[in-house]
Amino acid sequence: MAQGFQLEGKVHLINEVQTFPSGFSKREFVVETIDGQYPQMIKFELVKEKTAFTDGLNQGDQVNVHFDIRGNEYQGKYYVNLNCWKLDRMGAGAAAQPPQQGSEEPYHMEAPAGFDENQEDIPF
Repeated sequence: MAQGFQLEGKVHLINEVQTFPSGFSKREFVVETIDGQYPQMIKFELVKEKTAFTDGLNQGDQVNVHFDIRGNEYQGKYYVNLNCWKLDRMGAGAAAQPPQQGSEEPYHMEAPAGFDENQEDIPF
């Protein structure tokens, strides 16, 4: 039932892996793509063992991101994540990245321990 999407762009930012007390780990990265005359900064999320997909990537590398849109509700608030399940480096140097095993297996993200629903850290 989940529909897969793809987006091509340039790596803008790769965050460090975050590991939570429950053992859940994730890494966020941002891809810049051009939409009309304005660049768009699109944030993706890698979870569990897929956090290694960005190992060896650098800012400015061209990539093709395969992802699903995931949404959930937690205590009356709604969240949307772009869940990357496959990441391909494009252009020169693409062969240097080891092949990745992607799966379209959906996951349910639980709020990490210590999550404060009243804390507003959204920049818009």
